[in-house]
Amino acid sequence: MKVGPVAATLLLLAAGAALTFLPARKGNGRAVTTAAGAHARARVGLVFDVGGRGDKSFNDAAYTGLLRAEKELGVEISFLEPVGSEDREAALRLFASRGLDLVIGVGFIFSSDVDAVAESYPNVRFACIDYAPGPEGAPPNVAGLVFREEEGSFLVGAVAGLLTKTHHTGFVGGMKNPLIRKFEAGFEAGVKASCPDCVVHGAYVGASPEAFKDPAKGKALAIAQIAAGADVIYHAAGATGHGVFEAAHDAHVMAIGVDADQHDEMPDTVVTSMVKRGDVAVFDTIQSAVLGKFVGGMHVFGVRDGAIDYVHDGPHASRIPEAVKSAVELLKADIVSGKIQVSAE
Repeated sequence: MKVGPVAATLLLLAAGAALTFLPARKGNGRAVTTAAGAHARARVGLVFDVGGRGDKSFNDAAYTGLLRAEKELGVEISFLEPVGSEDREAALRLFASRGLDLVIGVGFIFSSDVDAVAESYPNVRFACIDYAPGPEGAPPNVAGLVFREEEGSFLVGAVAGLLTKTHHTGFVGGMKNPLIRKFEAGFEAGVKASCPDCVVHGAYVGASPEAFKDPAKGKALAIAQIAAGADVIYHAAGATGHGVFEAAHDAHVMAIGVDADQHDEMPDTVVTSMVKRGDVAVFDTIQSAVLGKFVGGMHVFGVRDGAIDYVHDGPHASRIPEAVKSAVELLKADIVSGKIQVSAE
């Protein structure tokens, strides 16, 4: 059943009230929170992006950072999983109205919602992953957490260029926007750096957030790229990427995951993943709030910060030959030193 903005707000408020006394992570509803009390500990609330927990990608990375903060910093955590777009602002307002020390939105689609709620609650600190500031810039109580995705995409692009046998690779993006274009641009540059005569076939699922949860369309686009000769395909499409993996698996070609190590999604197909450490950004931001060092404005995380990388060691990197790893590590060192500057366009 679809609910409107007012109904969504009431449902969220009811969920928050009903779950106030539940222990962390033991509820099955959309909201789970720790037990109420005197709130001597710092309190942090996180609102998930499209796909929610269990996406084995960006949302799960943010959740990992939240859990680490609970364990290492002793913060009291809460989280919400909105059902629809109208729920995002309501979820943020619920946390802000309860006077939490920090409220985090996961994903660029939260940007305008975070701005609106932050202006209504100037004494509450907010953070937004992949934040896109409006024309007036970020409110002073908002920290925008952004990444140099193009750097990690460059690294997996270099892997693809070295692994392809057909000299054709593919990229499947979710929502067509400047953020996902960063992934594509970096991937293209990386492929060309290791294989100058390689071709990169690119395609996007759509122009709305729904493009990040359409595995069927992702599979269809990947099948088309495979038919054009691509034997290594990289996706930046959230849950839509599951369809890309299926297409690659069926055609016995290679796939590259995104945001987190996605090897377990299709062990015989996923050769590496571009790792975007949303957990690092979330933990660092919570720590700054706990220590009284929270600073609004834009905060950028990249390869040099250890927040962007690719899977190249451990049990999930066995399909990458040592010679390929060595070549890509040299490129990575050049990014860290500044010798290589990867374009985001």
